[in-house]
Amino acid sequence: MDHSTVHFLTVFMAFFAIMNPIANSSLFIGLTDHLDARTRNLVALRSVVVAFLIVTVFAIGGREIFSVFGITLPAFRIAGGLMIGMIGYHMLQGEHSSFHTPSDEDNRNSKNAALDMAITPLGIPVLAGPGTIATAMNYAAESTFAEIIRVVGAFGAMCGITFIAFIGGQWLARVLGQNAIKVVSRMMGLILAVIGVQMLIDGIRGAVAG
Repeated sequence: MDHSTVHFLTVFMAFFAIMNPIANSSLFIGLTDHLDARTRNLVALRSVVVAFLIVTVFAIGGREIFSVFGITLPAFRIAGGLMIGMIGYHMLQGEHSSFHTPSDEDNRNSKNAALDMAITPLGIPVLAGPGTIATAMNYAAESTFAEIIRVVGAFGAMCGITFIAFIGGQWLARVLGQNAIKVVSRMMGLILAVIGVQMLIDGIRGAVAG
């Protein structure tokens, strides 16, 4: 495999682990169970579009954001690694991380209008949460234009898979069952924990070298 393919697959798997479309489909079903099929599909589409736009902005503008706030890449990788590692740890324990789980207030507000769910809690923080943004910026910072495009492309592909998982969530839950979904979530948690540790190591190495 050439470098571009390996880079794309690495970024894609990182997004897959942190977004976990199979487990998130259960959350989507719970939030939209009272909606008709047309509205449910519209909410699913709008949520992935919102997430894609947010992450794309951070991926493309990562360098400028770093510059404006005086943030160094090693510092960001250390913070991002800790954050992603925590999410992975909670998933391994079978718990929901507060970075991804909407609060009671989020759920109450979303009931005011069905389509608001597409923005919060689905778009933010379930799909485009701090961990997802940190992952995008980690892989896009100090990268070439082609690498940034691959990061955005990988996230776009992940959004497409998430959309399919959302609209087919009820079928997926019936086929896999809740136990299988829990197993997948814990596997994704392990992968996330490893990604977080690697980001932490890279950040510390960069800070020491600097």
